[in-house]
Amino acid sequence: MNARDRVSRQARPVPGTGVIESWDVSIGVDGPGTRFTLFTCGCPLRCLYCHNPETWRMRDGRRVTVDEVMDEIGEYRHFIEAAGGGVTVSGGEPLLQADFTAEVLHRCHEIGLHTVLDTSGLLGERATDAMLADTDLVLLDIKSFNPAAYRRLTDGPLAPTLRFAKRLAELRRPTWARFVLVPGLTDDPEDIDGLAWFVAGLDNVERVDILPYHRLTAAKYRRLGRPYPLAGVAPPDRVLLDRVHARFRFHGVPGF
Repeated sequence: MNARDRVSRQARPVPGTGVIESWDVSIGVDGPGTRFTLFTCGCPLRCLYCHNPETWRMRDGRRVTVDEVMDEIGEYRHFIEAAGGGVTVSGGEPLLQADFTAEVLHRCHEIGLHTVLDTSGLLGERATDAMLADTDLVLLDIKSFNPAAYRRLTDGPLAPTLRFAKRLAELRRPTWARFVLVPGLTDDPEDIDGLAWFVAGLDNVERVDILPYHRLTAAKYRRLGRPYPLAGVAPPDRVLLDRVHARFRFHGVPGF
């Protein structure tokens, strides 16, 4: 089953509700400051290094209303505001439940909370201009700049993510690009140069996070009774990380 089929087979939530896996409060992972992060269920991609395989299917989550989410956020509002944080909607893929995600972002924006949308960009066309106006920052996962490598890694197409990245630039929406460095999968020098060149040309990209692949989520796969796809792949060493950082620095990417 490909990404398009997985989108069509996901159940659509009742209006005013969404399906989530969980929520968490964390520091420095899902945007600036202390974040209340909402993990929505359902994702059309099957990334080989996925950190949240428990969010793949909407039927495995629990249905909540937007009001219930906002009540939960309210319990932490003063704490996250004092810590310079806000609310992040992540997943899964939050744009699979675009109406629910838009309403949560809007309600948070209305009360002055900093808002973050964490997305692969595959379903970027579902993000309306109004939703993006309620989004203070987009975390955009660009998993590879090579379409064939992207397909092998995610079982999905690259082009929609690049289109969404360009649209975010046109709308001047602040964006942090994210890229997971996996030896043997996403470390091709030509592809690295292509990605660095691409993001350097987007003046809304404030930074790029190069995230070293790790195997810390292998235990999740065991608990779920699923084989871990990258069990034989080692994390990148310092030499590879330094080389990739140098290429981003060469292309003038912010933060390098």
